[in-house]
Amino acid sequence: MAGAVALGLGGGLSASAEAFDLRIVVGQEDEDLAQTLQNASLLVELQSRENVAVQDIIASARADYERLVTALYGEARYAPVVEIKIDGREASSLSPFYTPKSIENVEIRVKYGPLFRFGRAEVAPVAPGSELPEEFATGEPARVGVLRDTVDAGITGWRAVGYAKAELGGQSVTARHAQQQIDAGIRLAPGPRLTFGRLLVSGNKAVRTERIHDIAGFPSGHVFSPEELQRVSTRLRRTGAFRVVALKEAESVGAGNTLDVTAQLVESPPRRFGFGAEISSVDGLGVSSYWLHRNLFGGAERLRIDGAISGIGGETGGTDYTVSLRFDRPATFNEDTDFYIESKAERLHEESYTTKSFELGAGIRRYASAEREYSLGLGYRFADVTDAFGRRSYALLMAPASATFDYRDDPLDAKNGYYAKTELTPFYALRGTDSGLLGTLDMRAYKSVGTEDRLTFALRGQLGSLSGPDLTTAPSDFLFYSGGGGTVRGQSYQSLGVDLGGGVTVGGRSFMGVSAETRYRITDTIAAVGFYDAGYIGRESFPDGTSGNWHAGAGLGLRYSTGLGPLRLDVAVPVSGPGDNSGVEFYLGIGQSF
Repeated sequence: MAGAVALGLGGGLSASAEAFDLRIVVGQEDEDLAQTLQNASLLVELQSRENVAVQDIIASARADYERLVTALYGEARYAPVVEIKIDGREASSLSPFYTPKSIENVEIRVKYGPLFRFGRAEVAPVAPGSELPEEFATGEPARVGVLRDTVDAGITGWRAVGYAKAELGGQSVTARHAQQQIDAGIRLAPGPRLTFGRLLVSGNKAVRTERIHDIAGFPSGHVFSPEELQRVSTRLRRTGAFRVVALKEAESVGAGNTLDVTAQLVESPPRRFGFGAEISSVDGLGVSSYWLHRNLFGGAERLRIDGAISGIGGETGGTDYTVSLRFDRPATFNEDTDFYIESKAERLHEESYTTKSFELGAGIRRYASAEREYSLGLGYRFADVTDAFGRRSYALLMAPASATFDYRDDPLDAKNGYYAKTELTPFYALRGTDSGLLGTLDMRAYKSVGTEDRLTFALRGQLGSLSGPDLTTAPSDFLFYSGGGGTVRGQSYQSLGVDLGGGVTVGGRSFMGVSAETRYRITDTIAAVGFYDAGYIGRESFPDGTSGNWHAGAGLGLRYSTGLGPLRLDVAVPVSGPGDNSGVEFYLGIGQSF
């Protein structure tokens, strides 16, 4: 047939006792449409298998008539002719009891006709704010999927303004073959505007029902909103007490146009423990473990105890020990505010200082939205420190506060959006140092371009500031260093600080860091990365560049996508900065560097 596209599959034109030849012939020259038909065909799927039974071939051929026509309707081709021949005989004419010993050849021939476009394209009534597909318009290709999407968008629009039982009231679709047009009319039935009724709970065994109501914050009496239902689901999920959370709307409308909702829950196992280990040529061996209880008192309260030992055999000063405990109670003041108590005992043996510390604090965490989170607390900290200025101890009262804005499309592998987190900790010195303010800021932005967003530009900026105490009296673990995987790759861990002379270095009261990455996705699972990092440490309380030094590093990396985030390998070299910067550094981890 002149101008036809033919696809030969599975071993060309050769035949064997264990396989059959399949040929798809499209009546007009359209390779994209031929590929669409190939993707829809069950026969094509069978072709890749071994030892296919003849009954399966015949059954797949019969099913392919409908599948191929449906695929053509999806491409706005409404006058197709589909022929499927098995060893020269039309598959639709074969007896259901026809079972030949073997099948050698199957041929699919398709004549799909002209492209149909929308003539009349109407949908009514439409709720205010509805976002209907732009493709549902006069002159656009009349694909079946567009009709389906228009119905879904219309119903979604009505549900968004309180009409929970909106549905398709009717539709008319008329093909005018002479004009190659489809006239489509869609009628929606919004039904009554509803308000939320009761929240019913099922499936809970250990978590008390009254606490589930407190956590869910179900808006009884408010106008129905899918967004409110999503918030209820999110509140229940983030407790960690439930493995499954499903909200089911009642089938029928209640008295006064109310709608009850049932929370169908499956609880998570209450206790969990885990452990991990990592090794690095620089950091040495680190081991960690935790124990977690998800429902301590029957109200989805969470208790977690962590322990870690790190720096074993490493080059970062010595072995570090940390033990911490944290208790969280969800929905303490309202459904979006949690209460926490935490404590931590720690011994750090860094190259520039050694500290033994204990912290105890309590506070609240506020979930303002899915993207915004705030926290405020009060705490006490005691530490015994040995550094370049000798041995001393201090005690502080602190009021840590933080704000987080996370508008990334994927926290583990962001391609677009931005992230910002600021932490401010004013502290009052009971003894051993001066009162002051510790602040940090971390900002990240992402932009992807090109086909399927394969090229991503990522930028990160960091700021740190300590005001109040000077270098000689400041808490050593409140000071800033630069170098290593979290700041400047290619430079040794905490290699940049404030040089006191004679080979003695301490941290600075200010820090500034800038990182830029270009990520290119080579395949669906592999990406290449180029990066440049720079960091600044200064004596001054705000990083204005008047008394400090910069250093920088650059390198290349690879990313391999996994279900837990990309596996990351970076190789970096120093670019500039004081001190010995002749080495090559390697970094391996899960997730992007930022």
